[in-house]
Amino acid sequence: MSENRLPHETSPYLLQHQDNPVHWWAWGPDALEEAKRTNKPILLSVGYAACHWCHVMAHESFEDQATADVMNELFVNIKVDREERPDIDAIYMGALHKLGQQGGWPLTMFLDTDARPFWGGTYFPKESGFGRPAFKDVLRRVATIHRDQHDDVVHNATILMNALARSGDTGKSIVIDDALLEDLTKRMVRAVDVTHGGLNGAPKFPQWSFFWLLWRGAVRYDHAASKEAGINTLRNICQGGIYDHIGGGFARYSVDERWLVPHFEKMLYDNALLLDLLTEVWRETHDPLFAQRIDETVTWLTREMVTDGGGFASSLDADSEGEEGKFYVWSLQEVRKILGEEDAKIFAAAYDITEDGNFEGHNIPNRLDNQALGSIEAEAHLRGLREKLLAARADRIRPGFDDKVLADWNGLLIASLARASAVFDRPEWQDAAKRAFLFVEDTMTKDGRLLHSHRAGKTKAPATANDYANMIWAAIRLYEATGEARFLDTAERWVGVLDTHYWIDGRGYAMAADDTDDVIVRLTPGTDDATPNANAILLATFAALGLLTGKPEYTAKATRLLNAFASDIATNPIGHAGMLAGAMDHIAPQLVVLFAGTASAGAVDMVDALHRISLPGAVELIVRNAALDAGAPALAGKRNQDDRATAFACLGTKCSLPITVAETFVQQLKTLRGKNTEAA
Repeated sequence: MSENRLPHETSPYLLQHQDNPVHWWAWGPDALEEAKRTNKPILLSVGYAACHWCHVMAHESFEDQATADVMNELFVNIKVDREERPDIDAIYMGALHKLGQQGGWPLTMFLDTDARPFWGGTYFPKESGFGRPAFKDVLRRVATIHRDQHDDVVHNATILMNALARSGDTGKSIVIDDALLEDLTKRMVRAVDVTHGGLNGAPKFPQWSFFWLLWRGAVRYDHAASKEAGINTLRNICQGGIYDHIGGGFARYSVDERWLVPHFEKMLYDNALLLDLLTEVWRETHDPLFAQRIDETVTWLTREMVTDGGGFASSLDADSEGEEGKFYVWSLQEVRKILGEEDAKIFAAAYDITEDGNFEGHNIPNRLDNQALGSIEAEAHLRGLREKLLAARADRIRPGFDDKVLADWNGLLIASLARASAVFDRPEWQDAAKRAFLFVEDTMTKDGRLLHSHRAGKTKAPATANDYANMIWAAIRLYEATGEARFLDTAERWVGVLDTHYWIDGRGYAMAADDTDDVIVRLTPGTDDATPNANAILLATFAALGLLTGKPEYTAKATRLLNAFASDIATNPIGHAGMLAGAMDHIAPQLVVLFAGTASAGAVDMVDALHRISLPGAVELIVRNAALDAGAPALAGKRNQDDRATAFACLGTKCSLPITVAETFVQQLKTLRGKNTEAA
């Protein structure tokens, strides 16, 4: 049977390739059996819908009949959406790294008939160039090697498989304590661009795990340089071209060191993570720029990224009309036509809009040259101008929209929205978070188990540990924001699924469940990627669950998790930034309980005090309803004092005396978040 089988799929990325002359298969048992039946090697192509270079390779090679003829003759061709099957992507991207090559998408890997990788790369041009051979030449050479040097292929595949099967013990050891973390915080600053923020050099990615650890360390160890590095990074991101100043939301990364020229795709996970970091840093700085970017980004998310049922979509493409960034750039003439001469001058001066352009003859709106916000009146006027440009932009041909709902990415956004809704008193944000949570919990669950992806009425792909970890985080954050016990119950139930199907003794939580039958190896990664690692998120959530439930088993889970990765962390501390940030919660689990019912005197001031100081990693419970007392171990023995709003600051099981004065509350919180302190 020779045909392209992708028209039967739901993934927008796979459907982009449904008309290729390549005889594509989707990943699955039928495709793997075809390789065995025909004794052909597998060409595995992995990408995602918003990927610019994936589009380039598709147009050059996969839409070309001559190239497709070679692929069809020599290989079983399998196309994978990395967002739909992150477990598959992780295996073969890991293999590419073991081959000493830099990763990226499209990922092009060559597998033997048992789906074991033996060689690969990323983008291959149709004709030789970019220091790369022509794709057809690569295909013929690889097929020849597979046929004529089969013993070498088997040898390489065996080596790669052994390298991927992490043992969990590199022979090194490390003590993860405040001394290590404080020293690391101070050393991390050296990697940060003093002028532009972000890591030195280009391209620049938001690097959430790195900057989350840096911020955690800055707060815990009162390190001014680390704090300023984080703040400066966020200011540049918020004012750079990586931010969509017209419509809201952040692009995936900047190709230059100034954050000016983005790779224009917008990913749900980047925006979720930046929202959470911005919210936490705003609590320390009270910078109106951060508050504005949070508000604008949530507005964009709820305007453009919500799917039927309330789940959030995955991404917006970098390309429209076959051109990267065309939807987002402007000419000065366009701005004049829409705004008029006088307002165009004001907008152009504020957003770097020139006759010659700042990007290939076009203009990317940005405020890098003058990052300070203007007066309230000036900013209100600019907001009105942006709204006019947004309305005009709506008439352009939009970038591709990947509307599949992913459980893990939704978990990140739900957690961020739940916290931001509490900090900024935006109940509508909490409502959006709850709708998304219920969508995942109800629509993307089968027989008590989560599934990973939903689109076009179909839920598919086995859940990874990331789906559970991020949704557990979301459940805890919603419990903190609402006090509704069902969220805490759900979090505990999902931990049970993880322990049953994902835990591997001595190695941590595997990405794939023990009954995911189409993965050739169960990876147990602890390193950070564009999104935080599941084991890192779980380390932090176990600390939170221990505080909220009073169950010592969660402390034990966190301890065994850290032990599983201790030697890996010793080998590569910065690569495990997420786990080290979670370790702070394990070392010093912090709980703040505030009884602030509407009838309590001083409630507004006490809530405001809590939300205007950064407490990264702390569990924050605001009790507004006396009914919450029942069955909540974290509240045992704590009550209002004399009908006044009353707070308790706890380090582990040791809590402060009742606090009823806002200024005293702030001072106690500052003491709580520092190192080597005890609640008093």
